[in-house]
Amino acid sequence: MIYLFYLSGIFTLILGVVHFFMPIILDFKSAIPLKGEALQPINLFFYRYDTTRSDVYGLAWVMNYAVSYTLVTIGLIDLSIGKWIFSEFSTIIFLWIAVWWFLRAACQFYLGRRRGDILVSTWFILLGSLHLLGAVYDSSNI
Repeated sequence: MIYLFYLSGIFTLILGVVHFFMPIILDFKSAIPLKGEALQPINLFFYRYDTTRSDVYGLAWVMNYAVSYTLVTIGLIDLSIGKWIFSEFSTIIFLWIAVWWFLRAACQFYLGRRRGDILVSTWFILLGSLHLLGAVYDSSNI
């Protein structure tokens, strides 16, 4: 079963590297135009922040890089499973990764509910389930 984590690691590492280029692949610049109607400001009690389109564009890049970095990290963690599988932190590591994949699977539906979205979500649920199994099983069985 440990080989499944190696395969998961390879997939996740590749996905993470590709994700760094998603703003270019998905043409964020055209999708989030820097000119147009004013956006609603953020009002937090006594503070008001006038949100600009460049804020939204920049935030999309920031969030994309954060996801990319997380994916690369998860891939490297899976690929180094032999180093940490018997540690006292293995359950926490497995659970953190499982929850991340389940969250990612649920968020897929913000993109739509097409057949591809369902397939992607299902794949991420499988990756989450693999890591959940790692958390509940004794490490010696993996």
